[in-house]
This record gives sequence, C-alpha cells and structure tokens, in this order.
Amino acid sequence: MADLATRECIPCRGGVPPLQGEKITELLAELEGWEVVEEHHLKKNYKLVNFREAQEFVNRVGELAEAQGHHPDICFGWGHCEITICTHKIEGLTESDFILAAKIDRL
Repeated sequence: MADLATRECIPCRGGVPPLQGEKITELLAELEGWEVVEEHHLKKNYKLVNFREAQEFVNRVGELAEAQGHHPDICFGWGHCEITICTHKIEGLTESDFILAAKIDRL
C-alpha cells in the first residue's frame, strides 16, 4: 500500500459500510500514536510547547482539512491538542480517516 500521507482523502457520500476488524488494524499499523476508539473514530493527543504553538498547529490542521475536504474535531489549549477523526456520513471509519491522520502527523 502506498504511504498514507501521499494519498488524497476521498469524500464519502454515505451508503458504504465503515471499516472493521483486520482492515482497521492494518491501517492503524501505518500510523504512530493514534488510537482507534470502538472501531468508530481515531484519536491522538499532541503535546506542544505553549498556547501559541498549539494554535498554530490547529491552524495548519484546519488548512489541511479544508484542502482535503475532510474535517476532524479539534480540542486544544495551552500546550496540547486533541484530534478526533471519523467519517460522519457513515458514523465510522474509512481509509480517508487514516489518510488524514497520516497527513496531520507530517505537519
């Protein structure tokens, strides 16, 4: 499989089953520090130096999300940022969620 971070997110229109089991495990192995929660979403916490660095990171994630047409949930504060990714149309995970996670890690 090609490096996830080099691939593009594909918009989900719904009507497809969410990923499960072995496929999730296979894709998760290509990421570092992400966790899968209840086969529903990906989550990762980033440690940053201070509020300004966290805000700048969030802004870069926002620009990436807009470019990819795939938008994570972001919670941040002084020195930290939590990113949660899932495909809301199907209330579960798609390959695009893992692609976005890999791209975020490259910021």
